[in-house]
Amino acid sequence: MTIQTEIVQYTVGDAHYEGVIAWDDELTTPRPGVMVCHAWAGQGDFEVERCRTLASLGYVALAADVYGKGARGTTKEENERLMMPLVEDRGELLARLEGSLAALRHDARVDSKQTAAIGFCFGGLCVLDLARSGADIRGVASFHGLLGRPEGLAAKRIRAKVLMLHGWDDPMATPDDVLAVTKEFSEAGADWQLHAYGGTVHAFTNPAADDPDFGTVYDERADRRSSAALENFLNELFA
Repeated sequence: MTIQTEIVQYTVGDAHYEGVIAWDDELTTPRPGVMVCHAWAGQGDFEVERCRTLASLGYVALAADVYGKGARGTTKEENERLMMPLVEDRGELLARLEGSLAALRHDARVDSKQTAAIGFCFGGLCVLDLARSGADIRGVASFHGLLGRPEGLAAKRIRAKVLMLHGWDDPMATPDDVLAVTKEFSEAGADWQLHAYGGTVHAFTNPAADDPDFGTVYDERADRRSSAALENFLNELFA
């Protein structure tokens, strides 16, 4: 088995985006595709490595680019400037997500009828919004995602199965936020599940996260447990 990666160029409207796709070159038939949505800094090594891991499990994985080609942050201030316009304009965000998903589905290595999406932090919000849109996708998994629902967009019946992997002490998604999103998804008829990890804050999957004052700290146990939960979830989706 050799995991290969390549850059994928695509457009949404007049804007250009640059994803990275990963696959096992020993697989000769189309495989289920998984879109990986990035955290607030933009697509980078963390997301590409997650794609490589998914490829080792037999999927074709695309590290999506939601900000646009070359748009990446290196500080909290830059990250916030990139993220907030899309948090505030969820219609534009959804258009970019749909364009990224189309890029995955159009790849010849992907079975376009079998797709899922996962996301981290801001990417968690992205995949939950994709589910909220009623998208024809098998399932979504949010890791320490932002949970707030869009305002002003019509509610849709959620067809995707939903997995939320959450640090219970996450200051960016409080227990009240968790109760609100589970109520929302229940009312939308979703098949949802929540795994909450005690003593765990935001960014628990990212080994570089080490800022307790900001509420972002890596947690090896929660990372391992959430990875196992995702693997089981994908096995269920694509059985």
